[in-house]
Order: sequence, then structure tokens, then C-alpha cells
Amino acid sequence: MKNFRLSTKLLMGAVVASSLALSITACSDDDDDDEPAIPIVDPEEQTTIFITSDVTWAGDQIHYLDKRTVVTNGATLTIGAGAIIKGAAGSEADAKPLIIAKGAKIMARGTAAKPIIFTAEADNIQIGQITGTSLGALDRGLWAGLIILGDAPTSPKAGATDRVEGIPASVAEGIYGGSNPNDNSGVLEYVSIRHGGVELVPGGGNEINGLTLGGVGDGTTINHIEVVANLDDGIEWFGGSVNTANALVAYQGDDAFDIDQAYSGTITNIIYIAGKDGDHALEIDGPEGADNPNGKFTIKGGALRGERTSPKGEYVDFRSNAIGTVEDLYFFDFKPDADVELDADDDDKDQTVSMNYRDGDLVMRNCVFNTTVTLAEISADKANPTLTGFDFDTEFANDGNTIGTSATNFDKSQFVGWTWADANNLLNNF
Repeated sequence: MKNFRLSTKLLMGAVVASSLALSITACSDDDDDDEPAIPIVDPEEQTTIFITSDVTWAGDQIHYLDKRTVVTNGATLTIGAGAIIKGAAGSEADAKPLIIAKGAKIMARGTAAKPIIFTAEADNIQIGQITGTSLGALDRGLWAGLIILGDAPTSPKAGATDRVEGIPASVAEGIYGGSNPNDNSGVLEYVSIRHGGVELVPGGGNEINGLTLGGVGDGTTINHIEVVANLDDGIEWFGGSVNTANALVAYQGDDAFDIDQAYSGTITNIIYIAGKDGDHALEIDGPEGADNPNGKFTIKGGALRGERTSPKGEYVDFRSNAIGTVEDLYFFDFKPDADVELDADDDDKDQTVSMNYRDGDLVMRNCVFNTTVTLAEISADKANPTLTGFDFDTEFANDGNTIGTSATNFDKSQFVGWTWADANNLLNNF
């Protein structure tokens, strides 16, 4: 089976073409003896590869990300079913994510029999395997991650566009967001992303997500996605309107499913498998600025397993003007003091999230919590003072949330046969 370090090949071609063009220009005037020498850049010293025309990475082969790789200029990167993409190590400025810029596309159509797997170069997985033997659930941050950026509406603090986390300011293709909710960034189907999330600043606190979706429109197809052992969040939506179905996150180092900047799509049939380092199963932020202030998400259907010994391990954190709907989720094995929190800024105890829940702009309903505590011990309103005439405990119960032992509206069969989680027998309790 052939393995390909496509990044080096692409970069060599770009450097050779540029060098030839420069050489022809420089040699056109033989009388100019004072012309400075043309610098020839060693491909090994490049930090970013730009894919500017359509490229196919064949299925049933291993491909390597040796550099930060940006698909841009309207190009399409096609990845065949059964392909394995291994990312090289490197943190901070040396991180090596795969970035699909605005206007470009990724066409990654795996199948249940042949998923497309993004993983670390240290993973000894081979073609035809679902897992290797060299890495486990605690092996995080060994490469960067997958970043897709689109032209759909988002709500950053200022303006209609923003720069994605993890991309240096010198890379113009790090911008996302726009005015086209139907923007199409391609297809992700039966894709597993593992062991990513390198640190971007010394000491942590700023890492790359397993899958980052910035301003991705609903013309994009995303279903059957797995993110395992990522150092930061599993999947994060920064605005956009793309719908996501059948998504699994396991053993992340921060939040599992994270929503920001008025994401307005629908997420259905999710699984969460927590490790001891996981923070929130769901972390939800709303619009940050004047653009797209009414974008509302929906999360519907799924089962989420906590970790009883986790020092963090909360159910849901609604923060920063969160608006949208969470419904029909089943939570189990979380620590007894885990909560669903209407968060407030630590300094001014802002009441905005509580107001949104009171006014029906934020709703959590028909969710089941398998726990030994009462429903009132789960619902936590952090506003100080609380809103006059609003009792979150009462509203939470009135919205059909209950204590129970059975899941509703959930189909784990969508994750059987192709996921790392299934191969490691982690779906047995669902």
C-alpha cells in the first residue's frame, strides 16, 4: 500500500514553478550584472501550503499533513473513502491543521465500510483498520485539526466576519462569515478525527478544536462525524447555518459540543462519552455583535454519558446571550453535582441568559437525567440578583425535563461499525 506525503509534493511543485518564473525574468537582461540573487526557498522551511486548484487524495491510501495546509482560491479537495490522513506534530506557530477557506470545498465522502480517518502521525493505524494500537483515549494534542470556513452569517463582536482561532494573522484565509446562509463548503460523511488539538500559546488555554466550523452554510453536508481525544473542544460551530447529523465526541479535554456567535443550524442524534478531563457536554454562547443577532440553534436527540469522577464534567453551560433550543437528550453517569447553568459574567452577574430563558428565546425541554438528585438540584440560575418573577427550577420542570432511566429519540446504530468508539466497545452502555 502506498503512502503519500502530498504536502511536500505540492509545495515542491509550487516552489519549482515560482523559481522557474523568477529565473526567466532575471535572465532576460544579461547586461544587468547588479541584479540581486534570487532566493530559492527550501520546501522544508515553508510553514503553509496553499492548494489553489482541484486536488484528489485517493481512497485506501495514507496521506500526510507535513505543513499547515490551506485549500483556497475556490479549489476543491476530494478525499476518497478509506483514506487515512495523518497530521504531523507541531504546536503554536508550527501547528499543521487542514484549513478549507471561504469559497473552497472539501469533498470527504467516507462510508460505514470505509470511513475517512484524520489522526496523528504517531498513530500506527493502517489502511483497512478502524483503530491502531499505539494511541489511546488520553493521547491528545498530537496534531492540529480540521477547520472549515464559509460565507454564512455569524455574529462576532464587530462586523460580519471574524478570524478563526489557530490561524496566524499572516494567513488571510483565516477569515470566515458573510451573508450567504446557503453557502456550500462541501461534504463530510463518515469522518473520524482523532488525537488533535495542539496548543497555540505556551501554557495552554488556546487550542485547536477537533472540527472547527466557522460561518459554514447549510449548503454543506455534514453527517456521521466522530471526534476522539482532542485537547480542546470536540466540535465547535462559530455562527453559520450548516446542519449536522449523527455526531459523536469522546474524551475531549474541554467541551464536547460548543456553539458560538449565533449558530443557526440543527444538530441531531449526538453521542457524548466523557473522560475525566472533559468540561461541559454542551457549551452554548449566543450572538456577540449586531450582525445576525437572532441566529438560533437546535440540538435534538442524543445520549450523553458523563464521568462521575471528573472534577468538572457539567451537563450544559448556557452563556453570553445564548438563544436556541435543546431537546430530547438523555444524560447519564454524570457526577451528582453536575448542573444545567444559566451562566452570568463573573464581574457583573449579567441577567441576559436568564432573560432569554424566561422569554422563550432559550429553551431546554423533554430531556431526561439519570441521576440520584432532584431536578431542582440540576437547574442553576447564576444571575445575581435573579429576575423578579422568574424561577428557573419551576420553568425547567415545566418544560418537560425529568429524572429517569431511558433515552428518547436516539439511534446509536448510526455509529456502529465505523467509529473508534464502537471498535473500543464504548457504545455498549448506550
